[in-house]
Amino acid sequence: MEDTKPERDQMPGWIPGLLIRTVLVVLATLATLWLIGQISALLINLLAALFLSFALEPAVAFLARKGWKRSAATTVVFIGAVLMAVGFFAIMLPPIVRQVQAVGDRVPDLVLEYGPQLEELIGQELSLEALSQQVGDLQAFITDNLPTLTSGVTGVFSGVGRVVISALTVALFTFFLLADGPKLRRRVFSLFPPDRQVEIARMWNIAIEKTGGYVASRLVLATFSAVFSFVAFVLIGVPDALALGVWVGVISQFIPAVGTYIASIVPLFVAFVDAPIKALWVLIVLVAYQQVENLLLAPRVTSRTMSLHPAVGFGAAIAGISVLGALGALIALPTAAIIQAFISAYFAEHPVDESQLAGDAMG
Repeated sequence: MEDTKPERDQMPGWIPGLLIRTVLVVLATLATLWLIGQISALLINLLAALFLSFALEPAVAFLARKGWKRSAATTVVFIGAVLMAVGFFAIMLPPIVRQVQAVGDRVPDLVLEYGPQLEELIGQELSLEALSQQVGDLQAFITDNLPTLTSGVTGVFSGVGRVVISALTVALFTFFLLADGPKLRRRVFSLFPPDRQVEIARMWNIAIEKTGGYVASRLVLATFSAVFSFVAFVLIGVPDALALGVWVGVISQFIPAVGTYIASIVPLFVAFVDAPIKALWVLIVLVAYQQVENLLLAPRVTSRTMSLHPAVGFGAAIAGISVLGALGALIALPTAAIIQAFISAYFAEHPVDESQLAGDAMG
C-alpha cells in the first residue's frame, strides 16, 4: 500500500543536512575553544613575543640598512634588550634586601616612636611585649600548619619555574620573529592576492611603527624620570637613590594608568623608614615632576611617536589589564595607538559645520 501522506506534512529533504552541519559546527567550535584553553599560556607567550618583536624591529631594521646582516643585527639588539632587563634587576635586588633588613632593624624604634599614634589608629596594643606575644603565636601557627605551608612554598617555587619557562619561551620566539622577520612577512603576504598585499603590508608597518614608537617614547621619558628622581633623592638624602630613581623611571612609564602611583610607593616607604620628613619631601618632588612631565615633556616626546587622548589611554589600560593582566597593561597603549592609526588611515575625515553643533545651536 502506497504512502498517501500529504507532501506538506513530510520533512523537507534539506533539514537533515542542515542539522548535521549545525551539530558539526557546534562540535568544531567547542573543540576549538577547548584547544585554545589548553594552549592559552602558549598563545599569551606568542602575543608577548610578537609585541616585543614589533618593539625591537625598528632597531634591527636600522642596523640592517647600515649594512649589517639580519642575524647579526638581531643578535646585538636582542642582547642589548636582555642586558637592560638584567641590569634593572641587578640594580634593584640588592637595595631591596638591604631595605628589608633595615626595616627589620628599625621596627623596635618605630614601635617606640609611633606606637601611641598607631595604637589609637588601629585599636590594638603595639608594645614590644605584645609584639613578642604575636611572634610566639606566629611560631605556634607555623608549627601546627607546617605541611600546608610546605605545600604552599612548593607551589611558589613551581610558579617561579613557570615564570622562568614563560620568559625563556617569549625570548626564543622574539628572537626568531626578529631574525626571520622578512621571511615571515613574505610568507604572510603570499597568503593574499597581490591587490591585498599592499594593504596588509601597510597595516603591518603601522603596527611596527606605533609599537616601536611607544617603546622609544617610554624609554626617553623613563630616562628623564630616573635621572630627575635620582638627583632629587640624593639631595633629600634617601638611601639607595640610584635604585629608587631607576625604579621610579621604569615603573612609572611602562605600567599605564597606575604606574606613577605604584612607582611612588617604594621611595615613599624607604624615605619614611629613614626619616618621616624625607617622605614628605619625596612626595612633593614626585608630584611636582609629574606635573612637569604631563605638561611639558610627555606632549613633546609622544607627539612624534604615539599620540593618544588620556581618556583613551586610560580606558585601553583598564581593558588590557582585565583581559590579559600584566601583559595587557604593557601592550594596551600601543594596541590602542595601532587601532587609532588604522581608523585614521582607512576613514576619511570631513569638515564639520560648526553652526550645527548642539552648543552653537543652543547659544
